[in-house]
Amino acid sequence: MKKSAKKRRSKKAPVALRLVSPLAEVVRRDLREFVIRKGTEALAEALEQDRVALCGPAYGRDSKTSKRRAGSAPGRLVMGGRRVTVPRPRVRDDRGEVVLPSWGELADEDPLDERAVEQMVLGVSTRKYRRSLEDLPSEVAESGTSRSAVSRRFKAMTQKKLEALLSSNLSNVPLVAMLIDGIHVEEHVVLIAIGIDRSGVKHVLGLWEGATEHSRVCMALLNNLVERGVDSQRSLLFVIDGSAALRKAIRKVFGGRGIIQRCQVHKRRNVLDHLPKEMHPSVGKAIRDAYKSPSPAAAKKRLQALAAQLDNEHPGAAASMREGLDETLTVKAMKLPKNLERTLSTTNPIENLNGGVRDMIRRVKRWRGGKMILRWVGAAVLERSRGFRRVRGCKGMSGLLLTLQRNDNRIDSDLDHVAEVA
Repeated sequence: MKKSAKKRRSKKAPVALRLVSPLAEVVRRDLREFVIRKGTEALAEALEQDRVALCGPAYGRDSKTSKRRAGSAPGRLVMGGRRVTVPRPRVRDDRGEVVLPSWGELADEDPLDERAVEQMVLGVSTRKYRRSLEDLPSEVAESGTSRSAVSRRFKAMTQKKLEALLSSNLSNVPLVAMLIDGIHVEEHVVLIAIGIDRSGVKHVLGLWEGATEHSRVCMALLNNLVERGVDSQRSLLFVIDGSAALRKAIRKVFGGRGIIQRCQVHKRRNVLDHLPKEMHPSVGKAIRDAYKSPSPAAAKKRLQALAAQLDNEHPGAAASMREGLDETLTVKAMKLPKNLERTLSTTNPIENLNGGVRDMIRRVKRWRGGKMILRWVGAAVLERSRGFRRVRGCKGMSGLLLTLQRNDNRIDSDLDHVAEVA
């Protein structure tokens, strides 16, 4: 008897649970509509108060002002990612329409533009933009959610953000390091530069589009950064992937003040690309272990020994190992804290950024030229930069600052000596 009662109770339980979801949805919908209606009423009251303040109460004339009531007209405001039509009280004077203060503050398109950009970079297509928004009461007329409208807003806003980024003043950013890498999109490459300041904070510095990662494209990026305030007469650490074009451009713009660190991860990949797959684990481990050596001399000795072992069977891998080897040990020679040394020995900080950018832009099905590519990459970079954190080991930045200062002192001393001789 007890068992049957239990069974009856257990059968009823799921029915009650199934009622919760529809009830919650009804309450949620009604609450949203209530809030919207009350908000609309509050807006109407605020606008009417503005009108009273300008031209007096209804059916009354204020002889001290020339402003007068002029009925109302449909007006559009931004609400929940779209424009909605609401009644707009009107006031006129001898010169024409007078904008009510509350309306002037609310009738701003920027929140709508920002919403369109945010939705797009988060993966919502222009076709599905309307579906991503909360529903409004049926009596509220809405617009601005069509595919073409969203696309126009996204294009205009991303262009505006890109122009702001590419014209920003960098003279007040106390840079100590710069990382540069390129993203290839179809037949274009977009170079991205991020900087690290003396407190370990990362900054997006600039972008530059070109057909290839040529030294002229790299020069154009660096010259743009210098024009915007990066001091080419102060030493700066450059962390790059080993690109000969980038190295050449850095030497031309910064001379000896451009201290180059080639990425150790890229070096390992380049060597492994010359080897059969079965050798990748052992050789890769040998390279990683060598870079963990306590001194640059010990690391170089181990890597040269590895190159000697590869010489006979795999001369290409051996040559790749030796090429630019000293520049992969630049940071190790600075005797920085281990965390900071690992951070600045690779391009990982910018590789993580670029990986996020690639995830965002791969949703585009059809590219229409370099300008569109630059806008999309710029929007993705700015979105990802919102999650920037200080670099690991940032508390040891004083060691890097000291190294940069010593390099400046050496160069300045050499220049003074040359001037005296001349």
